[in-house]
Amino acid sequence: MSYKASIPKGTRDFSATEMVKRKYVFAVMETSFQKFGFSCIETPSMENLETLTGKYGEEGDRLIFKILNSGDFLSKANVDADSTSKSVVSFISDKALRYDLTVPFARYVVQNRNDITFPFKRYQMQPVWRADRPQKGRFREFFQCDADLIGTNSLLAEVELIQLYDEVFSCLGLENFSIQFNNRKVLSGIAEVIGESEKLIDITVCLDKLDKIGKEKVQSEMLSKGVSDKAIIQLSPLFDLVGSNDDKLAKLKSFLSSSEVGLKGIEEIEFVLNTINNLGLKKAKIELNVNLARGLNYYTGAIMEVTAQDYQIGSLGGGGRYDDLTGIFGLKDVSGVGISFGFDRTYMVMDALNLFPELSASKTRVLFVNFGKDESMYCLSLLRDLRSEGISSELYPSSVKLKKQMQYANQKGVEFTVIVGEEEMKSGLLTIKNMKEGSQQNIKFEEFLLTLKN
Repeated sequence: MSYKASIPKGTRDFSATEMVKRKYVFAVMETSFQKFGFSCIETPSMENLETLTGKYGEEGDRLIFKILNSGDFLSKANVDADSTSKSVVSFISDKALRYDLTVPFARYVVQNRNDITFPFKRYQMQPVWRADRPQKGRFREFFQCDADLIGTNSLLAEVELIQLYDEVFSCLGLENFSIQFNNRKVLSGIAEVIGESEKLIDITVCLDKLDKIGKEKVQSEMLSKGVSDKAIIQLSPLFDLVGSNDDKLAKLKSFLSSSEVGLKGIEEIEFVLNTINNLGLKKAKIELNVNLARGLNYYTGAIMEVTAQDYQIGSLGGGGRYDDLTGIFGLKDVSGVGISFGFDRTYMVMDALNLFPELSASKTRVLFVNFGKDESMYCLSLLRDLRSEGISSELYPSSVKLKKQMQYANQKGVEFTVIVGEEEMKSGLLTIKNMKEGSQQNIKFEEFLLTLKN
């Protein structure tokens, strides 16, 4: 019986050509993380289900990929006609694939708090999984590249992470991108002023969809969540807040004049924006966006999101301040701020805008042509010597026609082919062909090695 070769929707294979580009992006990001003093950690692909649930809001929890328990798990489940999938989950699954890197990081900090020096600056580049509907730029398995600074309340952490965003995307060649910036305290103040503090989460989840579904649908969704008509009318001017960052701040100050928490949020925004303005950024534009909410429940202060202006694909990254994320695991009052880079979307933007430098999927510099048993044995010792000098090289595995071996070299982008026949073995001179220039010469191995090393 034969089966159709396929992979699950929302997942992908990557060719050698794609992988060399992906590794280039990873390398630029990692270099930037280390330049800013961040250390690398990794966490398991799977976490205990209870670690993840309840951290991403109702919508996020529905997108967590659960892992079935091993063994005869159904025998322990009380399943009848009235059962729902939610009621059965606790019997059949106690683990899940990680939804993001932030909650596992909080769990890691709590478990390793005695070995960590605070403030702790970590970066992490690993895949995450979400049971989302696959579409352009949205996958079920994708990489996140995170940087977090935990164990400090200082707003200089927000400034540093904005600079890190600017550094990474500038180094990757993006010319036109913006960092949208807001503060959860401002959103709390807005909910307070319109008399809907208890509906803060619903309001922020709806606001986060403004760019996707528009003002009318957001208002309609707020109504369906129980937000009053009066509150929505009061909120309406903030949907269309325009002007410079200073103009927006002035209007927000007036709107939030009766809210202590809202004015605290304004104060924090002003500090970050003023500091960034004084320092300057390489390429990024920073813009206050009061509609930026990000639906995750754990943000308590700054919220940020990166978007490319030259290619519409959604956000390239986002993050914010969380004052007590570790508290859910028993470690109270440890504030942190973190950002995430949407690796796959960044790759797609770079590919669409032709921002990748010339990269070769093959690292092979030298190919020894195979003319037969004796010749290949002779070449193997030379191959060993090249590799011992760190020069990527290979011997064609079989003595097929020369034309086929040369085609192989061309397709792999090999720099030099080495022809060793009976004459070459007698004379000790190798026939070297430069595949880029088309030139050919006969030289000793030692000379060839010196050429390669130089």
